[in-house]
Amino acid sequence: IGSRRRRAALEHASNIPFEQLPYQCFQEARRVLAEDRLDKVEKIEEQRKRISKLLEKIKTVETAQDPNGHTKLQGLKDSLFLSRKHLEWLKVQADINDPLVKRKFEDGFGDMSKPVYRHLADQKWRSYEHKIVMQRITQMNVIPDVLPTIDPIVQLNISFKGKRVQHGERLNTDKTEHAPTLRMQAFDQGERLVTIAVVDSDVPNVEEDDFDHRCHALFTNVRVSPTSGVVDLGEVAQESTVMPWYPPHAQKGSPWHRLSVWILQQPEDVTIDKNALSEKYTRNTFTMRRLVSQFPLKPIGVTMFRTSWDETTKDVMERNGIEGADIEFKKAPITPMRYKKKDGARYR
Repeated sequence: IGSRRRRAALEHASNIPFEQLPYQCFQEARRVLAEDRLDKVEKIEEQRKRISKLLEKIKTVETAQDPNGHTKLQGLKDSLFLSRKHLEWLKVQADINDPLVKRKFEDGFGDMSKPVYRHLADQKWRSYEHKIVMQRITQMNVIPDVLPTIDPIVQLNISFKGKRVQHGERLNTDKTEHAPTLRMQAFDQGERLVTIAVVDSDVPNVEEDDFDHRCHALFTNVRVSPTSGVVDLGEVAQESTVMPWYPPHAQKGSPWHRLSVWILQQPEDVTIDKNALSEKYTRNTFTMRRLVSQFPLKPIGVTMFRTSWDETTKDVMERNGIEGADIEFKKAPITPMRYKKKDGARYR
């Protein structure tokens, strides 16, 4: 656990606190970092005063009856947004070089309520897992089959019965019969309302010789934050449940079904009417493109898994009252090409 340098140092300095390791260069470096942190703390206080003044100006403009007040107000709000963003950057820079902070993060004890730990977690996620997610949904054509594009900013993992699912993993039907648990890790501060959707984009349509989409779960107005992002889809409150978990399944002979899990961010303090969603969509008429176009939702997180017919599928379908367990898809016979006579004069 932790960096190799730290492990090597601790092997030769047992029972000594990490921050008191008797290395002159180490202690001198800590002194320099402490001075730099004091400078950053002073800048943080200055930035907070600047934000307070901007808030006062915004209140003054909102109460004044000025014909050009809208333009001024928008300019002040833009300045406030940039000032707050710069404040968060200063908070990160004040602690990012602290060896104790790095030690806690490497050991898994980072406090996600603090900007520096969220920043380090974001860097770690984007260095590997973010790339894996994008690779899976691109290679398996979840993008653009379900949505045209997405730039995930929230780490999303899914687990069934406590076992974490790798992105794009193939699962037997009995493993996905019961609702999973989602673990969402946001890297920016504050709570947010999200809508959660699980979509099967490979439902065979025999009449049109094509594939349809089917919604296997839909929840709205779910509140998450950087410190509380675990959601059990089987225990979501009734007022947030639009469509409860529907076990994924695939008829015999059909190809692998891609089940994608989406996190959609709602505008700040804006709730989605659950009844409006229920009236607009059913499981078999639901598509992510319609949902995103008809409601103010922004995709911020995604993962996926796959399922197909196996020895447990029939029992799962019968237990949950799902029709179609006796259906088997077969490839259409190939019509042979006409061939020429030996003289090549005409086709037979």
